[in-house]
Amino acid sequence: MKTEKTIHGLLTPDNFALVLIDYQPQMAFAVHSIDGQTLVNNAVGLAKAAKTFGVPTIITSIAEKSFSGPTFSQILEVFPGVKTIDRTNMNLFEDARVVKAIEATGRKKIMLAGLWTEICVALPTIDMIEKGYEIYVVADACGDVSDTAHDMAMQRMTQAGAVPVTWLQVLLELQRDWARTGTYDAVMKIAKEHGGAYGIGIQYAKAMLVEPVKKAA
Repeated sequence: MKTEKTIHGLLTPDNFALVLIDYQPQMAFAVHSIDGQTLVNNAVGLAKAAKTFGVPTIITSIAEKSFSGPTFSQILEVFPGVKTIDRTNMNLFEDARVVKAIEATGRKKIMLAGLWTEICVALPTIDMIEKGYEIYVVADACGDVSDTAHDMAMQRMTQAGAVPVTWLQVLLELQRDWARTGTYDAVMKIAKEHGGAYGIGIQYAKAMLVEPVKKAA
């Protein structure tokens, strides 16, 4: 029997929504699959990418007042008008308010990133795939209690049909064409602030190549 292959098309600003899950202190304290500063850097870079391109973004937390603490301030500063949905259940897709918020975006492609990979990201991923959503997981903006926990969770989600991506891939896939001047400067700024060596390379190229050419002209 011939099996129909699912084609996961390219991401565009108008075809997916982003859910940022449980970026909270108590959740981050136990993360060992990624350096803490790198985790914050990647999560904020992803958030800024979504904001730049107008991607609908939902922010969730778990037991904010009683256990996990507030969402990272660096993320909230990117979305000052977005109200965090605080939950008690580990699977955010079992919370009626989150389901309603996702449905309100009108989008079937949903991108997830957060803490921890094996529970608060994996459970809704599998649940939502079963319910007909196309799920993308930002692997380097997620974290877990060990490398094994993160890696096994990514494998489980991929086997279930999720698409693994990285935050920088998302940024550049949304830009796609450097002739898109409306977002060019913002994308360059995000890359310089959060893109590590790539960002340093951008600064170098501008200083050593672009500026001298401008002066010579």
